[in-house]
Amino acid sequence: MSFRSLQEDKGGKNLHLEHLEDEIINYGVDGGRAALNFLRSLRDMLAGSSRSSVNMTVKWDGAPAIFAGIDPEDGKFFVAKKSVFNVNPKLYKTEKEIDDDLSGQLNSKFKIALREFSKLGIKNVLQGDLMFTDDVETDTIDGEKYYTFQPNTIVYAIPVDSDLGKTIKKSKIGVVWHTTYTGKTLPDMKASFGADVSKLNKVSTIWQDDATYKDVSGKATFNVKETDAITSTLSLVGKTFQKINAVKLRQFLKLQESMSGQLAGASWKTYTNSKVRRGEKVSNPTKHASEYVQWVQDSIQKQVDKVKSPAGKQKYQNIQKQYTIEMKKHVRNLIELVKFQNYLIDAKMQIVRKLNSVRQLTNTFIRTGNGYKVVNPEGYVAIDRVSGNAVKLVDRMEFSFNNFTAIKAWDRWEHLKI
Repeated sequence: MSFRSLQEDKGGKNLHLEHLEDEIINYGVDGGRAALNFLRSLRDMLAGSSRSSVNMTVKWDGAPAIFAGIDPEDGKFFVAKKSVFNVNPKLYKTEKEIDDDLSGQLNSKFKIALREFSKLGIKNVLQGDLMFTDDVETDTIDGEKYYTFQPNTIVYAIPVDSDLGKTIKKSKIGVVWHTTYTGKTLPDMKASFGADVSKLNKVSTIWQDDATYKDVSGKATFNVKETDAITSTLSLVGKTFQKINAVKLRQFLKLQESMSGQLAGASWKTYTNSKVRRGEKVSNPTKHASEYVQWVQDSIQKQVDKVKSPAGKQKYQNIQKQYTIEMKKHVRNLIELVKFQNYLIDAKMQIVRKLNSVRQLTNTFIRTGNGYKVVNPEGYVAIDRVSGNAVKLVDRMEFSFNNFTAIKAWDRWEHLKI
């Protein structure tokens, strides 16, 4: 697999993961082919094949992202936000530096992180998701007592009387490490997925884990019927992929690259994501592809309406006309692309549903106005052991719905005046 789904900046820093089905938009036919091969490897893994070259991790819904480790320049320990790899990196090596830059909840959390993570003996730089500090609560859900924490949208719940619950009770901070950085200087550091927590010191006041998918029950294996079903879906993915015109797709993606700045709202990704946010499944590829032309016209019309001068309006009207003419040429190929993405999503969801059926370390809920609602984890990350590339496997419809309906952590902080 040759694509880099672990999205990095030019210096190799981990920025964010891309959805599997978007790889054909990110990298053209190479991305589409690699996405299909990724799913085949996942199928092999879940069918119990030792030939599979894929590792699976759980995507935790933590916040904020946190970096911790040793600054190679002076050998001092630091914690940091995502600005760690800026041209002028912002590192926190003392509590005073945190006080000078952060306030409120972030100030408190990063001070605890600085004090506690310095005990771990980290030799390089790790990135993780902060899960809790001093905000663990005790709640009764369906008659059972849980320790709960909610760093973002999802509420994680651990039975009070479990071994993990006893560990959480003693902990001042919780973190899930997922990425390791190595290099002689911060600007030169390269990201690799995964973090070996077994090499870190055991500290009773820290709950830490890596993101590796843990099959607690031993049931994360496809049976023969499930294997046949996903193999059949993958066959449809492959057949549809063959119908996509590679030259036309390359031309379309060049047009997409030109949609930057004021035209970013007209892009295919923005169009598709608008449907996801509204919870609309793309069930009619012809309709979805055809309506993109109108989306482009409407998006550029917003720029026409925004500018005041006649010359400015004429400029955007000309751009609007040119893009409309060009996009109409690609509708037929886009129909095949949407069919390909839909079959890809079908296969992905067969895998996600299987992974969701297996009991994990924690229970997951969202907080609603009426109490708690059981939900699945945010998703999973599949990593190619050979190349180190990774993609996220997320039920976009469910997680998008949860994002817009759940009471978020920051909503509660505001309500509680924390």
